[in-house]
Amino acid sequence: MPDRVVRRAAVDDADLVAELLHTFNTEFDTPSPGAPALADRLRELLAEPHTFALLGGDPAVGVALVTLRSNVWYPGPVALLDEMYVAPHARGAGIGGAIVDRLVAECRRGGVSAIEINVDEGDVDAQRFYERHGFFGGDPDTGERAFYFSQEL
Repeated sequence: MPDRVVRRAAVDDADLVAELLHTFNTEFDTPSPGAPALADRLRELLAEPHTFALLGGDPAVGVALVTLRSNVWYPGPVALLDEMYVAPHARGAGIGGAIVDRLVAECRRGGVSAIEINVDEGDVDAQRFYERHGFFGGDPDTGERAFYFSQEL
């Protein structure tokens, strides 16, 4: 079983991050442009300050991909956890929790004001996981559920 070490990915890790993301999509029958195309994109994105990835485990069996953006409502950037994945054989060993803990620590150090995560309605395991780590599926003041809407262009 891989250990729970979590590190920030470097540009040189683009192939590894891409492979984990491609495996994630493949596992859940979601289209992927393929690991090589993802790696090309990641080499560009990871070189800039608005995208970072965290790798969990040694060897790496988990990944979180995060983008940062400005927001009028907060003094600091808002982080969006674009993707998070832990390989099936490593689930339940605390690697996902270690990745989220590192994500929160990195964001605090970077002056991030909020972290947003989109979770599919039917993915109750992920919802429970994020709630255990202090995230809310709605407005913490009113309790109203939050919804995510999108439109691909």
